[in-house]
Amino acid sequence: MKSRTIAEIRTSYYRIPLQRVLVDALHGDHTYFELIVTRVFLEDGSEGVGYTYTGGKGGKAIYAMIQADLQPVLIGQEACCIEKLWTAMQRHVHYVGRGGVEAFAIAALDIAMWDLQAQQARMPLWKLLGGANPKVRAYAGAIDLNFSLEELAENNRNYLEQGFRAVKIKLGKERIEEDIARVEAVRCCIGKDILLMIDANTGWSVERAIKVEKQLRSFDVFWIEEPLIPDDIAGYARIADKSRTPLAAGENFHSIYEFRQMLQYGKIDFPQPDASNISGITGWLKVAQLAQAYNLPVSSHGMHELHVSLLAAMPHAGYLEVHSFPIDEYTDRPMRLQDGVATPPDTPGHGVKFRREKLEPHEVKIVL
Repeated sequence: MKSRTIAEIRTSYYRIPLQRVLVDALHGDHTYFELIVTRVFLEDGSEGVGYTYTGGKGGKAIYAMIQADLQPVLIGQEACCIEKLWTAMQRHVHYVGRGGVEAFAIAALDIAMWDLQAQQARMPLWKLLGGANPKVRAYAGAIDLNFSLEELAENNRNYLEQGFRAVKIKLGKERIEEDIARVEAVRCCIGKDILLMIDANTGWSVERAIKVEKQLRSFDVFWIEEPLIPDDIAGYARIADKSRTPLAAGENFHSIYEFRQMLQYGKIDFPQPDASNISGITGWLKVAQLAQAYNLPVSSHGMHELHVSLLAAMPHAGYLEVHSFPIDEYTDRPMRLQDGVATPPDTPGHGVKFRREKLEPHEVKIVL
């Protein structure tokens, strides 16, 4: 029998331009996004694909950590021992990488190993991980703080035409009145039966968040996402105590311990782990189990082409964010959506297959 040990890892870095500038309150202008793709090859010829992404900064550092630090940890190891290898990678770069670039780099490799695991089992990932329900509630997560009110309304009309029954817009303008006008414009456009989430991208103070939340109550906002910086756990609790609107957060947490602190003390209602920056599928699953222990739904941030499979595996699935970055243009299987419900790939593995001919023009060669 051929060995299923890891024989080779190939990593590529892509810098993919966006068709238009996308803006939020934290990151400013997005003009492109970075995609780091890893291909893990076993001695028996099997290949697993993993990846992570950024909003345009840090991708080269992620690539360098994979190549210089993490790849040597995995070569010669059995790919099926995912928990062992995940822990080994974390410990190897703990001193310099904990909670930052390390989490993104490990994610790419961890996702590739789960792809291999599901292929070996001849099962789609969502079934391997639990197979709870292939119908996943989805919403359109726009990056639109620079859109005029007219553009904002038109963009959300397009989402409804695509089949979405829930949408999210960005807030964080200089004046509160501008933010309220954005919410009013979208609510008038989509009607009362469509879920409306808002995302401040950590741009507010506690006092401002409490003030805005009171003014938003008449618009039936489903959740307020990331009103504060991710470290202000006490601030989230203060908002929760004063608010009637649920709070969501998690895209900026890089460990299960940060989620535990926020769930226990920060009183968020919708935890949103992102496999691209919570050290992969292994990290995402740990947060999902933690959310279940708190009797809360687990939702997602970004990476919808993979997260649809993770949420489909969970009995307590919340909402899938379908992100503004056009990743579907570079894969074989665009998101499938009907009446606000997304379905996962049903082929062995995680089902995210990149179109190399589309990616190649955007590859940047990095010499270490």
